[in-house]
Amino acid sequence: MAGLSLDLIALQLFAGLALGAIYVLFAIGLSLIFGMLTVVNFAHGAFYMVGAYVGVYILMLGGSFWICLIAVPLLVGLFGVAVERVLIRPLYGRGIDYPLLLTFGLSYVIVEFVRIAFGKTGFPFDTPEILQGAVNIGVGYFPLYRLFVIGATATVLLALWLFLEKTSFGLIIRAGARDPQIVRVLGVDVAKVWLIVFGIGTAIAGFAGLLAAPLQGVIPEMGGTILAEAFVVTVVGGMGSIGGAVLEHDIAVCAGNGQGFDLRADGGRSDHQAAGIFRPRRIDELRVNFSA
Repeated sequence: MAGLSLDLIALQLFAGLALGAIYVLFAIGLSLIFGMLTVVNFAHGAFYMVGAYVGVYILMLGGSFWICLIAVPLLVGLFGVAVERVLIRPLYGRGIDYPLLLTFGLSYVIVEFVRIAFGKTGFPFDTPEILQGAVNIGVGYFPLYRLFVIGATATVLLALWLFLEKTSFGLIIRAGARDPQIVRVLGVDVAKVWLIVFGIGTAIAGFAGLLAAPLQGVIPEMGGTILAEAFVVTVVGGMGSIGGAVLEHDIAVCAGNGQGFDLRADGGRSDHQAAGIFRPRRIDELRVNFSA
């Protein structure tokens, strides 16, 4: 460990935290859809990629990165809603294999469409000017954009947790995940609930793709690698609470972030990856209080 100072280790951990934040967002959307709808969404990586390309298109039209932060989740979420309503909903009740195969094929269709529309070479995605450069975090200088990614991820996690745990609609979602028949008896349109959940999951995936774009650039195949790793994250971690997801993800990043890091002041364009463990509460452990 000669020459490896505590400051360097701390910078490495911050780099892993920033890179892993993208994986957390991606895995949350994937796990939310699977946990609530029991749909293995193999097209989730494609939605992630679409989010990055929607950001590129908005910038081509003269928009800003800040507009993208609002428009991308909305547009990708609406796309996800359309996919659920037209393609996935007719397959509910036919077994888990049917939506799996559908989304697997859909991912190829989306990737090929993007190749036709935008080309195969991909696009660079510049870090917003206000987020360029580095700031002193006490142990050294760290790219400002990566700190922004960490903050944006924390904001999404908090908002999602408050939505699921503190709102009446979140209560309906958790109840429907546990026993949709009872929820139907109570007069709730479960199909509408699933539609919204799928839209939220895909919107988060698109948002993650947008945040990842300045770090790695934008190519049609960018969703493939992260999808494979996120499935490992979801299967190993299981389904559970958002707080548990963040905690175990951070532990995994701190323990396993040995794949290199890039601390360039512009935020970097690297292919470095970080692992994250997503362990929400199991659906059968959700306690639904209908008297609330």
